[in-house]
Amino acid sequence: MEFPTSKKELERLGWDYIDVILITGDAFIDHPSFGVAIIARVLQKLGYRVAIVPQPNWRDDLRDFKKLGAPRLFFGISAGSMDSMVNHYTATKRLRSDDAYTPGGLAGQRPDYASIIYAQIVRQLYPTTPIVLGGIEASLRRFAHYDYWSDRVKQSILLESNADLVVYGMGEQAITDIAIQLDNGIAVQNIRSVPQTAYSVSSRLDLPNNCIELHSYEECSTNKKAYAENFKIIEEQSNSWNAQKIVQKIGDRYVVVNEPYELYTEAELDAIYALPYTRQPHSRYAKKPPIPAFEMIKHSVTMHRGCFGGCSFCTISAHQGKFVVSRSKQSILQELSDISSMPYFKGHITDLGGPSANMYRMQGKDLELCRVCKRASCLFPAKCKNLNDDHSHLITLYKESVRIPGIKHVTIGSGIRLDLLQGSKTEREYTSLLLQKHVSGRLKVAPEHTEPQVLSLMRKPPFASFEAFKKIFDEHNTKFGLRQQLIPYFISSHPGCSAQDMKHLSNRLRNLQLMPEQVQDFTPTPMTLATVMYYTGLNPYTGKPLFSAKTKAEKDAQKSSFFWYTQKGNRK
Repeated sequence: MEFPTSKKELERLGWDYIDVILITGDAFIDHPSFGVAIIARVLQKLGYRVAIVPQPNWRDDLRDFKKLGAPRLFFGISAGSMDSMVNHYTATKRLRSDDAYTPGGLAGQRPDYASIIYAQIVRQLYPTTPIVLGGIEASLRRFAHYDYWSDRVKQSILLESNADLVVYGMGEQAITDIAIQLDNGIAVQNIRSVPQTAYSVSSRLDLPNNCIELHSYEECSTNKKAYAENFKIIEEQSNSWNAQKIVQKIGDRYVVVNEPYELYTEAELDAIYALPYTRQPHSRYAKKPPIPAFEMIKHSVTMHRGCFGGCSFCTISAHQGKFVVSRSKQSILQELSDISSMPYFKGHITDLGGPSANMYRMQGKDLELCRVCKRASCLFPAKCKNLNDDHSHLITLYKESVRIPGIKHVTIGSGIRLDLLQGSKTEREYTSLLLQKHVSGRLKVAPEHTEPQVLSLMRKPPFASFEAFKKIFDEHNTKFGLRQQLIPYFISSHPGCSAQDMKHLSNRLRNLQLMPEQVQDFTPTPMTLATVMYYTGLNPYTGKPLFSAKTKAEKDAQKSSFFWYTQKGNRK
């Protein structure tokens, strides 16, 4: 069944009420790569009637928000698959000209701070209907946070939006429990025990026992050291198996962030990906141009969630968690078989991946050690001795995937984490199989920089890791007569990176004859270590001051260092 998005579609289904209305800043694509689709299918499996309001117009008479009326249980609101400000603006705060999550890549179909705007409109129109925020924008803004685009510390999105609850991280379990409690007649203001949610109270007497209290919004918005101290606590708890509740005073209210759920089991994750997604954009887009984000992922499969890389600038571990949870081989092969029968499929699977392509089924050898570990990364400053880095499950999966009828090629589009691969017992076998049979012509890796002190601040391995892999890659190309390209990703203007560091990087790239295409200027996003460094000018773990390129001239100068082979780069 296709989810209704209009009054006419409701009438066609014969529905006289809706249990849950999901509002999203993206076009609606019923595919498990998109969070709103997963939430909709999970709620449907529970027997609830779910309708979708995709990319509502917030600038007119608000008819998109009114057309379906109020749901019986709640409005679920998401800015979409990206933070709306990252979606809208470049690292230098220039307005982007496109949006991959809209038909034809058309920009301007969602507001800035979309979660807040949508929630405020819904609250105005339906003051008594519960509002639940979710998605990456709400998830990473659940505490007081530095907002790069307004250049100030903003309060929790829970309070700014006037929502009732925020679901953080991957929200299937939380949204299930919220729906059931509301359906059982529990008032939304009394829903306080659901893990992976944030709620607010007005009295200290209403705070739960044994919670960690952060510096208040007022203190951390005026005291950068206090802000940095808050981040250390948040990151440590985010990376803990047994995290505690965290509370932060904001004005005359307290925001309480509950601990996360226990990790999914393999069977639970399999069940989510086995739901009856149509794997297509909604039929409302049938006469509209293609949606770029769908075109990119429609032939790909997500194998696992979570990332233990711990990169300073990345939001994935902050959102999905450090601990990897993987699907079974049977679940993945079944999805591949489903894709092979789609009318648009031509035989090429473009990715078997996840946050990192090669973390499938990887975890600690002794999980009891993982339960007490608070490291942000299992790979930095060195690979954890307790980490099982065996790639044999991936090797088996790659081999079996190409045996499915209708599948001619399987290539890896996600990035390979080289320091996880290197030194493993299966390094040679995996590398050989990957390079010979599973590269589409271009393989993504992310050294990010060349200079040791910058890489250390990024929590990335030494550049020698990339150089060693490049040597193997080039040898394979020569041996098998291939013309494959290694595509390294780099970042300029990362906190702690100076003009001198970029000059050294430029020289290293010139010596290697590397002409990088995939380069980006650092963008501060909520809830990352790098953003804390950028805003406070401090390394929160050492207290030492560090430089950040902040002016457009400084940022442009750093970025030009990548292009040593052009006239612009040579002027550096």
